[in-house]
Amino acid sequence: MLSEYLKKNTAEYHDTAEKLFQSHKIFTKTFTLNDYKKIIYNNYLMLLHSEKKIFNLLNEKYGENLQLEKRKKFHLIEKDFSTLHLKDDSTISFDISDEFEALGALYVIEGSTLGGNVIAKQLSKTEGFEEISFYFFGCYQENTGTMWKNFKEVLDYQIKEDNHDKVLSGAKKMYEFLINIG
Repeated sequence: MLSEYLKKNTAEYHDTAEKLFQSHKIFTKTFTLNDYKKIIYNNYLMLLHSEKKIFNLLNEKYGENLQLEKRKKFHLIEKDFSTLHLKDDSTISFDISDEFEALGALYVIEGSTLGGNVIAKQLSKTEGFEEISFYFFGCYQENTGTMWKNFKEVLDYQIKEDNHDKVLSGAKKMYEFLINIG
């Protein structure tokens, strides 16, 4: 199964990202608004520089199966970005070469959405976050599990094993981009 292959082979990247964003503080209620701003900033840049590229590479072949229209999140994180009064002073870029790398990059984005749902639920119970709307992290609401399951099914049943390493390459590129932003 490609989804398990990706999970296993990106675990180190995932752990590095969790440390970078101090995710452990979310569950101890010591996560601050500045910590949240860092996560939003990095995810904003991730989506700004990747979403259109990913969707352009995937739309024709996977658009309907992946429900790509429902997966667009940049407009949501723009709301978070604006509400938090953040500014984009980046000079970075993100490149992927084909549909397989696009699927790998989308794997990271969808994973962040899955984790983001948990983050939103926890932070909504944390002092100092009463006024936060969680547009990006709450994007799928009660459909988060269904959207993740659908994404994994496309990966697991439509992508041939010959292309698994190409998908993994895209996931690693996305993780490296996210980690190296800040």
